[in-house]
Amino acid sequence: MQELSGLTSDGKQFFAVSDSDNGTLRIQVMGRDCVVRRTITAPVDPFDVEDLAMTPDGTLWAADTGDNGKSRSTIALHKVAPSGAVERFRVTYPDGKHDAEALLLDKSGTPYIVTKEPLGSALVYRPTAPLRTDISVPLEQVARVSLSSTDTPGGPLEGTLDTRLVTGAASTADGSVIALRTYTEAYLYPVPDGDIVKALSGDPVRVPLPNEPQGEAIAFDPDGTLISASEGAGTPIRAVAGAAALAQPPAPTTTPPPPAADQPQASPQSESSGSWQNWPLALTLGGIVLIAALVIGLRLRRRA
Repeated sequence: MQELSGLTSDGKQFFAVSDSDNGTLRIQVMGRDCVVRRTITAPVDPFDVEDLAMTPDGTLWAADTGDNGKSRSTIALHKVAPSGAVERFRVTYPDGKHDAEALLLDKSGTPYIVTKEPLGSALVYRPTAPLRTDISVPLEQVARVSLSSTDTPGGPLEGTLDTRLVTGAASTADGSVIALRTYTEAYLYPVPDGDIVKALSGDPVRVPLPNEPQGEAIAFDPDGTLISASEGAGTPIRAVAGAAALAQPPAPTTTPPPPAADQPQASPQSESSGSWQNWPLALTLGGIVLIAALVIGLRLRRRA
């Protein structure tokens, strides 16, 4: 897909959307070999679809939130049934126009929109009331996310700005982990209590991505595999198996009781440093290319 902007997965199929569909919302359904099996066509004319999310019942949400020229008075969320039946919900920012390429859904189905800010922190918005098809619902800002520059290669701008712009988001099927991505990294946040705002105030696990030319798509398989992809014909879908588990806090450990005086003591073991190791991915899914990714396990303290 030349202009892939959003991706999600049910574990058996990929669902992909482009940010340019010439007047119709089209969601491509692909097998695990990346071959398109069918197309879900919804009778709406989106402006700039930038992300895709899926609820546990298979409903797809397309984030029509792109606004490079800062020209839109409203943005839209399209709720698409597998049959193609669609509901369009319009929402408005409380503080002017924003370009946004990332959509999250919490466990209750509430959408969160994350903006793409060249200067300053990414802003996080959610509706102030239940969405309606007949009127636009105001958004409220509920969080901000500051990401540090890195030296990970990738992105169209070839500079540190690529490493801070939020270009996509995803949630695990059970809502326990969310991911934000930039052109060059994925940031994983545990959501133990279902509270996305609280999660985004915490320290993420950083996963450098493999030099994607314009990476905007990110998703989770139901088993916690992290999937990423870039715009550009012939670019591969890549995966980090078990990534969701990396964001979970370590299980508490207990100190074993000291051995009895008449029992031999075990030789001391080297203490783990707590850092994650390189994850070489050997799994191959048809036409999907899975490559090695360095997973950084250090919790990254956010800057205010």
